[in-house]
Amino acid sequence: MRKRPHYLAGFGSLVWLFVVGLPLYVMLLATFRSRADYAANGPLGLPGSLTLDNYVNDLQGGFAQYFLNTVVVTVSVVAIVLVLVPPLAYAIVRGDGKATGRVFRLFLLGLAIPSQAVIVPMFYLINEAGLYDNLLGVVLPTAAFAMPVCTLVLSGAMRDITPELYEAMTIDGASPWRIFRGLVLPLSKGGLSTVVVFSSLQAWNGFLFPLVLTQSTENKVITMGLYDFQTEHGVDIPGLLAAVVLSMLPILIVYLFARRALVQGLMGVGGK
Repeated sequence: MRKRPHYLAGFGSLVWLFVVGLPLYVMLLATFRSRADYAANGPLGLPGSLTLDNYVNDLQGGFAQYFLNTVVVTVSVVAIVLVLVPPLAYAIVRGDGKATGRVFRLFLLGLAIPSQAVIVPMFYLINEAGLYDNLLGVVLPTAAFAMPVCTLVLSGAMRDITPELYEAMTIDGASPWRIFRGLVLPLSKGGLSTVVVFSSLQAWNGFLFPLVLTQSTENKVITMGLYDFQTEHGVDIPGLLAAVVLSMLPILIVYLFARRALVQGLMGVGGK
């Protein structure tokens, strides 16, 4: 039996597409317009001519350095999380001692502590460690605040692995390290993808730690570099939007490749 088309749903989809697509269209179009043309015709006006000068000026005006710094911070945070969180989550799932439960509750407590509440002692700690105005001083607290959520997600993915698989490898004489490497990691790809995407987003979009823990232009990241487009004479909106587009592309690519595993990991079925 042929189903009749749902015209109301189709109309609603078109309205939603317009609501979502119009701001993206305005933003992308503005990046190819000159500042004078944007000021004269407004954001919804038709451009007199299209140009790539905004992107060129951004890359030549220091934004490339901010982009590189952000890449360094993001890759470092993801590396730290991937090194520390999987063994920790495995120990929480397979451990049966009181110490394991206390460590897990301690990490859960970290979910309730916002970074704004500890930024002052964090500043003094980073300063005493000699890491102020250093990218490492941004990497360490960012990774620390990403670890509680990552541990929770990955431990949930590892719990989805059936006990029979653990028992089968144990009977075969596999060591805990071999079980972790040969069984747990391959079956936790969904959770690992979620951890990578989440920690990448935390590092790439981080604002508070770079704001408080860095000072020099050489150590600026993208979120801080966007302030360069605001001067005492106004805001370079086309240049700013071009910088926003450049800053979105890497994390958007990561999300496009990992979106399915990300959804599975957040639903708690990453180990299946």
